[in-house]
Amino acid sequence: MNKNGVLPWMKLQWRGIAKVRLKWVKNRSLDHIIDKDTDLKAASLLKDAIKRSSTGFLTAKSVADWQKLLGLTVPVLRFMRRYPTLFHEFPHPRWPSLPCFRLTDTALLLDSQEHTIHTNYENATVERLCKLLMMMKTRTVPLQSLYPLRWDLGFPDSFDKTLIPKYPNHFQFVKAPNGVPSLRLKQWCEEFAVSALQKSNERESDDGYREFKRGKAALVFPMRFPRGYGAQKKVRAWMEEFQKLPYISPYVDSSRIDPNSDLMEKRVVGVLHEILSLTMHKKTKRNYLRSLREELNLPHKFTRIFTRYPGIFYLSLKCKTTTVTLREGYQSGKVVDPHPLVLHRNKFYHVMKTGLLYRGDGSISKPEEDALLLDSVANDEIRDEDSEEEEVETSDEFCEDEVSETDESSE
Repeated sequence: MNKNGVLPWMKLQWRGIAKVRLKWVKNRSLDHIIDKDTDLKAASLLKDAIKRSSTGFLTAKSVADWQKLLGLTVPVLRFMRRYPTLFHEFPHPRWPSLPCFRLTDTALLLDSQEHTIHTNYENATVERLCKLLMMMKTRTVPLQSLYPLRWDLGFPDSFDKTLIPKYPNHFQFVKAPNGVPSLRLKQWCEEFAVSALQKSNERESDDGYREFKRGKAALVFPMRFPRGYGAQKKVRAWMEEFQKLPYISPYVDSSRIDPNSDLMEKRVVGVLHEILSLTMHKKTKRNYLRSLREELNLPHKFTRIFTRYPGIFYLSLKCKTTTVTLREGYQSGKVVDPHPLVLHRNKFYHVMKTGLLYRGDGSISKPEEDALLLDSVANDEIRDEDSEEEEVETSDEFCEDEVSETDESSE
């Protein structure tokens, strides 16, 4: 910043970048992962709901309306019956015709292990929550916007009751001007104000990052284009110009950036990149981000960024919803540098799959066999049949005014 209070990038808000119109391209590998993780998340949330229940079980009637909430494409009752390794079905004590579900010994053991991970990595969880709040204009986020993100961000169940009260120097429950219960960051944590992109470049310790630290260069976003895009001259030229724009940290005040400038667009890319980097599986639902739009100082139609930069983001329509994924977060069908909670969720999903297999051959493991079953799969790796990136289908479904077709000859 100079003596007039002007940062170097404030003079470089416009470069006259010509936008290239791109067609959405389907990615089977990432779609498969999203499909799998939807079931995993639903089973995990049902497990937590049973744990919270005062009776220790849930009735089929109580979960009948949860299908949309859980993101499922089948009724919840049918879903729970698919996984007898996790959910034990029994008749209600008073109404025998009413199905009920409690957790199996295997599910209870998995829940205990998950609790241990949350305890051991609590400091990292607090850091993620601080970083999210630090990106907000008022350092405040409505709890109703935070709750849907808790699984994606790796927060423990009922984090508002078990985690936040333990850190009164960091967080404070408040009411927003509109009366909505919210969570506010009490003090700025400068050591957390470093983005994932900055950290990755710092670890590499290359000349480019040193130049960036001196204000002489811009950080480059990793890009993995769908097949055929990278070879197009117009796309390459566009991305080269985009990468040359100054990198604006998502933790820097953006109120003085022209909202219609190229620089603001790159700043929006940086904010979305950082939020996805904070998630456990490097993805989340588009609607979850929409609820944070104003606090993050994002434009009204910010979601078009996901299709405009297909080398950074992937937008999926799997499971009757729209999920946005950070491409660099996956390699050969697996999360790059997974958090221990992700590894545990892989184990959880493997137990789910085993339950399906047992049910398929007509036998269901007995409760006393659950511990042995868990031991047998604990160290197995989940294998993704579509581990290699394969861009095979195109669609105009996402195409808005600014999103169009690539040259057919390049695909």
